[in-house]
Amino acid sequence: MAKLYFKFGAMGSSKTAQALMTRFNYEEKGKFALLIKPSTDNRDDWVDATGEVHTAVRSRIGLTADAVSVTPDQDVRALFHKMAEIMPLDVLICDECQFLTPQQVNQMKDLADLDDIPVLCFGLRADFQTKLFPGSRRLFEIADSITEIKSVCSCGRKATVNARFDDDGRIIVQGDQVCIGGNDRYIGVCYNCYRKLIRETYGEEMFSSLWD
Repeated sequence: MAKLYFKFGAMGSSKTAQALMTRFNYEEKGKFALLIKPSTDNRDDWVDATGEVHTAVRSRIGLTADAVSVTPDQDVRALFHKMAEIMPLDVLICDECQFLTPQQVNQMKDLADLDDIPVLCFGLRADFQTKLFPGSRRLFEIADSITEIKSVCSCGRKATVNARFDDDGRIIVQGDQVCIGGNDRYIGVCYNCYRKLIRETYGEEMFSSLWD
């Protein structure tokens, strides 16, 4: 029986690289993967000479592949079956899965359980305030397999928090949950360093009030 997999990690943990390597491993064995990415993350979209927008999944180490962009109102299971009518497909791989809606995660669970299609999701657990993304929360609730992709904070501890910074290098503690960016805006740090950065920048009162 196929499973729904959730592989999560902090910024800089090579989640996207692992998603692309997983795709390669399947295709090396003659299996075909549908690679998708929520339309919320459009960092690597590009426009060709005809004006058509293309979606790509790109890792920090230079690996890249074309992908299908999924809007919040799309049915992921239906999309997979529609694509399977025009090309052979054996597995679904989703990068940046934290931006999926809970309903889309349910649809992927159905794809695994009812259609026997392996579904592998790669993404973040929580935002810059350590709060779960809706898609990640639902994956924690119903995924058959949950694996942490570990990375290291500059202090040597395990990085667990996605700290957001402004253009002057100051840590940001307030704002919208979604703010697309890479190494220019986010750094994976341990909780101890996250707490220290906030206290040094804003004081103890700010840190204590963040989750009131």
